[in-house]
Amino acid sequence: MEIEEGQAQVIQKFVNKASTLETTSSLANLIVEATSHPSLFAFSEILSLPNILQLQGTEDSAYIDLLRLFGYGTWRDYKGNSAMLPKLSQDQILKLKQLTVLTLSETNKVLSYNKLQEELEVSNVRELEDFLINDCMIRCNLQQRGISCMGSLGV
Repeated sequence: MEIEEGQAQVIQKFVNKASTLETTSSLANLIVEATSHPSLFAFSEILSLPNILQLQGTEDSAYIDLLRLFGYGTWRDYKGNSAMLPKLSQDQILKLKQLTVLTLSETNKVLSYNKLQEELEVSNVRELEDFLINDCMIRCNLQQRGISCMGSLGV
């Protein structure tokens, strides 16, 4: 409950801020800020704002695509379309990889290390385990053959 309230407050902060912005460059900057924010993991409300949608077809339209990626995509989606999207900061890379684990855990009860290493482009098991333990705040049962994820990002 506390997590959801905190998430709702962060979302509302960005919705309020986005609603007051008018220039495409300021909206693009807000999208970078939102996708970099360590406690924001839901983007559909921001995506639905009329002034955010007005970025489509402008010189800053890649930023609405970036926001959609964080709302519905994965690290693999970014890698496949990186030439058409803004370059990600380290904070954005981390968040997108966290969201990728969340997406995968919603569709697969057990995630193999091989699958996660492939999806996240992680070179070895130690690096993967460090990422899951230190950077992903999900309840997982680490096992030698795979990972059984029991929850979602706990931000």
